[in-house]
Amino acid sequence: MSSILAVTAPFFAIVLCGWLAAQRQVLPESAIPGLNAFVLYFALPCMLFRFGAGTPLLQVLNPTILTVYLLVAALIVGFTIVVTRGGEVGLKDASFGALVAVFPNTGFMGVPLLVALLGPAAAGPAICTLTADLIVTSTACLALAEAQGTRGQGLAAVRRILLGVAKNPMPWSIALGALFSAMGWALSGPVDTVVRMLADAASPVALFTIGAVLWRAGRHAHTRTPLARFLPVALIKLLLHPVLLLLLGLAARRLGAPLPDFTLMVIVLVAALPSASNVAILAERYGADNGRVARIIMSSTVLAFVSFTAIAWLFGVRPA
Repeated sequence: MSSILAVTAPFFAIVLCGWLAAQRQVLPESAIPGLNAFVLYFALPCMLFRFGAGTPLLQVLNPTILTVYLLVAALIVGFTIVVTRGGEVGLKDASFGALVAVFPNTGFMGVPLLVALLGPAAAGPAICTLTADLIVTSTACLALAEAQGTRGQGLAAVRRILLGVAKNPMPWSIALGALFSAMGWALSGPVDTVVRMLADAASPVALFTIGAVLWRAGRHAHTRTPLARFLPVALIKLLLHPVLLLLLGLAARRLGAPLPDFTLMVIVLVAALPSASNVAILAERYGADNGRVARIIMSSTVLAFVSFTAIAWLFGVRPA
């Protein structure tokens, strides 16, 4: 356990540093969007590109991982909407709750954390799940959210969602890395140096940004959310999601699916990550209850320090 904590604690500590820096106004609130833009458009795409380029194509786009992971995602989304919708929680808010219940913080936190825990081989399965979440899961949840109050505007809503997906640089960086891997290409010279330097900055700056974004989302929340409306969703994310993925993964393997122990462990640990912090920004943009979403993300991030570490320990993870 102590060896796992030695890896996980610094990651969560940097998130706390970002939150404190924003809360104490050491980091001006006006600087947070710029920090987020640097991570989203420069550092993180370079990191994902490098991991994708160094990983065999069938690991980055593994059909078995995609099938199992997306099936579990559909079950979690459906379950979360059913158990949370009602009263003050309409379809839009229930859909965003489902998105934070199923979308782990794989890009900003998961890939670097899992590589630190398990080695470079963990990057392929983790990036595969990230691709599924960016293109399929988030698109489906946003479409459900847009279904509330959009009669006669369905085509415009779909166009807006797909345009948002197309503007996200992360899927494109993964695709470009996969192309380099498939073709056997490699960067060289100053271009490789620039990409490497930006990729090396991704992990610490992304973690710091998570904390700052969470503080900002909480500060600008339009509503005060009772504990019963956000804590159960955080527990679905941290406990039900990884357990269901483990069970379905084992069942798929019993049916003959090629899902090695290591790969299954990686995707279960991905599911055990806290909710993606960028969903709070999406909730604000789409007019959902961003206060509830921010509290789900915040509580899942705080609780994940214990739950993620415990799940990694139960798997017998032994960091190098």
